[in-house]
Amino acid sequence: MLRVLLAAGLAMFVVGNANAADAAAGKAKAGTCAGCHGANGISASPAWPNLAGQKEAYLAKQLKDFKSGARKDPVMAGMAAALSDEDIANLAAYYASLGQ
Repeated sequence: MLRVLLAAGLAMFVVGNANAADAAAGKAKAGTCAGCHGANGISASPAWPNLAGQKEAYLAKQLKDFKSGARKDPVMAGMAAALSDEDIANLAAYYASLGQ
């Protein structure tokens, strides 16, 4: 998204992300994830990784890789298959916003 602001005869260009991730929407979608990764992204089992506090880009990449098959895990492939790109971005934003 590109917006032009005019102030005192000067043009300022502001570039923003029209599709910014929504952590609140990610939290609403994270209920299914909580079964393995914990209600606050901290897993009760060493078998599943903690998601809280991970980098947003890292989380999004992992979900996209599970969805595409680039990363193999039968459980996560099934979970990620139903996620839209927007869901992935929102979930990544949510878990990245949580403290470890």
